[in-house]
Amino acid sequence: MRRMFIDGRLHEAEAADRLEVLDPATGQLVETVPAGAAADVDAAVTAADAAFGGWWDTPAGRRGELLHRAAGHARDHTDELVASLTQEQGKPLREARLEIDRCLETLEHYAGLAKSLRGGTVPNLDDGAYGAVLRRPLGVVGAIVPWNFPTTLLANKLGPALVTGNTVVAKPAETTPLTTLRLAELLHQGGLPAGVCNVVTGTGPVAGDALVRHPLVRKVAFTGSTAVGRRTMAAAAEHLKRVTLELGGSDPMIICDDADLDRAVSAASVGRFFNCGQACLATKRLFVFDSVADQVIERLVGKAARLRVGPGTADRVQMGPLHSARQLALVEDQVADAVGRGAKVLYGAARLRGEPYDRGFFYQPTLLLEPPPDARVAVEETFGPVLPIWRVADLEEGIRRANDSPFGLGSAIWTRDLHRATLAAERLEAGYTWVNSINKVYDELPFGGLKQSGYGKEHGIEALDYYQETKSVVVRH
Repeated sequence: MRRMFIDGRLHEAEAADRLEVLDPATGQLVETVPAGAAADVDAAVTAADAAFGGWWDTPAGRRGELLHRAAGHARDHTDELVASLTQEQGKPLREARLEIDRCLETLEHYAGLAKSLRGGTVPNLDDGAYGAVLRRPLGVVGAIVPWNFPTTLLANKLGPALVTGNTVVAKPAETTPLTTLRLAELLHQGGLPAGVCNVVTGTGPVAGDALVRHPLVRKVAFTGSTAVGRRTMAAAAEHLKRVTLELGGSDPMIICDDADLDRAVSAASVGRFFNCGQACLATKRLFVFDSVADQVIERLVGKAARLRVGPGTADRVQMGPLHSARQLALVEDQVADAVGRGAKVLYGAARLRGEPYDRGFFYQPTLLLEPPPDARVAVEETFGPVLPIWRVADLEEGIRRANDSPFGLGSAIWTRDLHRATLAAERLEAGYTWVNSINKVYDELPFGGLKQSGYGKEHGIEALDYYQETKSVVVRH
């Protein structure tokens, strides 16, 4: 039985209610955690608020040193964190290791930016007066994180929040709290002061809502679905809190007739099936020039057929199970809708059966050809290993159909033509565009969606702006 982590120590919840954490590969119970209530959220926020003054007073360079040292201590426990992540989330051990490494790299990246925090001055504002621009932390930040990448998505918020002098209360998804709890404990053991990083477990409607509405929380950093993001933004507006929203996506990829097809197909396969397709930046819609479509389809079917699917702990597994029975049912419904509307099944489109699949939430890697434009896989975010494919005549049609979506998170194009690449980069309605590149997010570049894919930026130095206030000061001699 796990406990919450508040003010540098394990915390017993006010109520006795518990939440079950299941292994997606077997459906079996892994552990239970407290179903946190408003009182538990208040205890965590109060601890973070009490720690804020001392953390803000700590010189920025020193904050960076402490965060870097804490991340290094957590890195010494990588194997433990990897095993925990695979068990509660379901991803293969290799992908879990990539996630833990990425999480710690992000914390170290922002630790390295601590000494670059700057204000500014404006000379000669008036006779005998000059202006100064101060940058101040906001206070307590509420970080709400989903289940698909529990640690990296936390680090995206924790890194910039801490180096700019804020304190954090994190609320992980109710199905993946274990690795986050252990990570917070390790960061504290590695040098983060008590109260600077706290973790409250619980459901979104109870613990998450209480965190968003708490009057001492000055900013909410949320990653999750667009529907919940809307409710989060509305609740935060009651106290005019700052928000960063990283929401859903239905990312398009365009493969032109002059593309390196081997590399493009590999990128489409990895982009769709990594983490069992459960990624906001996964390739979710593929548009292929008609003249090369048959070649692309043949190669994609071959890759899907060769994917080794199984429990995340098994040797050489390339794709694990979907995260939950609910997610499996949702993907099945979306595929059934597409097939019922006329989409052709190129591969997959069914649960995996037999040993060891029957105990977990396994689904075949799936390729669908030409679903109608109103099919759910075309208009919704499909969070699973399902890739719909459409033929297009040219780049103009590819861009038009790629933009025909309420989402605007990521996008990609494969071409050897600089003009085509530039045109796509300028016209694709997305916060990120990869040109002849696999879908990888870099800490050095700002990341955030357009349209219904979010508000604000994570990553890059731009993320620091969303965790600070700007104050103007006039000084007269």
